[in-house]
Amino acid sequence: MDVGVLYSGGKDSTLAALVLDPFYEVTLVSATFGITDAADHAREAAEAVDFPLETVEVDESVARDAAAQMVEDGFPRNGIQQVHDHVLEVVAGESFSAVADGTRRDDRVPTVSRAQAQSLEDRHDVDYIAPLSGFGRGAVDDLVDERLVVEEGPSEEILKGDYEAELREVIREEFEDGAVEDVFPAHDQTRVVGLRGR
Repeated sequence: MDVGVLYSGGKDSTLAALVLDPFYEVTLVSATFGITDAADHAREAAEAVDFPLETVEVDESVARDAAAQMVEDGFPRNGIQQVHDHVLEVVAGESFSAVADGTRRDDRVPTVSRAQAQSLEDRHDVDYIAPLSGFGRGAVDDLVDERLVVEEGPSEEILKGDYEAELREVIREEFEDGAVEDVFPAHDQTRVVGLRGR
């Protein structure tokens, strides 16, 4: 059985791949709108943890719609959810028998409801798996500390393998100065750079 794991190069999606690895042939899948070099950063992280990576190009208009939603809302939640839902649909339409992501139990965004998961499975004849859905942040952090080597820093510096970087770029291009800072509060992110014990 094979699974396409939505992949940003961060700790959650990497840990999800490691959890699935004993049971599935794992392929990491990075989505790009073609706006930045996000796929290059995801590729570096995938190589560091020794999983194959595929890149799927998704419609740039989805990023532009999501960015407009974020600026209108003043926060990223709904726009990130729009993009995640779209990328899940695209990857589910690929040739995988299962699709997965790194969503955790206590994530506020993105989330996938039971109804959404069942709809995705029924429409695409694919299994949807959220291997971290039973794990809270503390448990994920403990597992990450045990298995992964990560870099941590401000989102603008670290977050380059994720579609959030492309959404930030769209907001920069299309909206007034300061819009990115208005939508995305300053916070740290992680990027996986290797496996412990190697």
